[in-house]
Amino acid sequence: MPPSAASTPTPGGRPGGPAPGDLVARAPKVLLHDHLDGGLRPATVAELAAEAGHELPARDPDGLRRWFEDSAASGSLERYLETFEHTVAVMQTAAQLRRVAREAVVDLAADGVVYAEVRYAPEQHLAEGLSLEQVVEAVRDGFVEGQDLARRDGCPIVVRQLLTAMRHQARSREIAELTVAYRHQGVVGFDIAGAEAGYPPTRHLDAFEYLQRENAHFTIHAGEAFGLPSIWQAIQWCGADRLGHGVRIIDDVTLDGDGAPSLGLLASYVRDKRIPLEMCPTSNVQTGAAASIAEHPIGTLARMRFRVTLNTDNRLMSGTSMTREMTRLVDAFGYGMDDLRWFTLNAMKSAFLPFDERLALIDEQIKPAYAVLGTVA
Repeated sequence: MPPSAASTPTPGGRPGGPAPGDLVARAPKVLLHDHLDGGLRPATVAELAAEAGHELPARDPDGLRRWFEDSAASGSLERYLETFEHTVAVMQTAAQLRRVAREAVVDLAADGVVYAEVRYAPEQHLAEGLSLEQVVEAVRDGFVEGQDLARRDGCPIVVRQLLTAMRHQARSREIAELTVAYRHQGVVGFDIAGAEAGYPPTRHLDAFEYLQRENAHFTIHAGEAFGLPSIWQAIQWCGADRLGHGVRIIDDVTLDGDGAPSLGLLASYVRDKRIPLEMCPTSNVQTGAAASIAEHPIGTLARMRFRVTLNTDNRLMSGTSMTREMTRLVDAFGYGMDDLRWFTLNAMKSAFLPFDERLALIDEQIKPAYAVLGTVA
């Protein structure tokens, strides 16, 4: 059942109270929206930068971690974007990409993630002469290595790639073709990212029409900072399977004096069609898409039974993890294990993994684990 569908949740309002922190940490998690260049270990950034001769704003890992988090939370878009200049700079060789990808998988597995789709823009990793194909293959190899390490540590995880095109560039058709070419080698979908204002998704219509003809999956960053027109174009013009963020769909929802919701036509369509929303609460607060976790639209949209999923976006910049995102929702809305299970199943049902593989993860890992945790709670 969805979180507190009958009324506005309050901390401790669910039967049995909020989920305890130790159970949240042990809960299986599914992650659909996580950027590879936004999740590096600070120590890795420092080490690779030293090897490459790239100057950083801080040298020690702790200082670097603080700089990334402070810059992302500064309210300055310029400082926020600067953080990625430093991570992308140390992801320009096959060895660098393989290491970053491997460590990302190990870190996610240690956090209890059982399935993840990790996205990145291949076009941003060509400075040292790699081809687009070599970039994808290096990340693929790193993911395989990371999954092998996690399995040996008793934390099995499945990780797949989403290839992103930058919406302010003109390589989306090329990246879409790359997605199709590698769809049997660990790539499950396509995405566009970057500033929404001035760069509507329809600018890349050729890529989306090609993907549809090839029966390929894609998500679109939409409704994070711009608003309803971006969401409408992503769905009705481009045919997006999922919405990256989609926070601004709340603009098409009104509440009367008693708090009863009324949905506009676009919001109704998104809910009726079960279009997944890849929501990233901590990141949305940092970028100003929400004032606080407690005021984030995720609470209202979950109560209204939209297909809401919970995600990290950029683990390094936001100083977050799936456990922390879940914990923040528990603290803000009083969610229990049933609620966290609902978010997790939403995400697994919405993954771009083939149906039989999704079903196996749901029936063999996710549901049994939550059943045990629910008994403990």
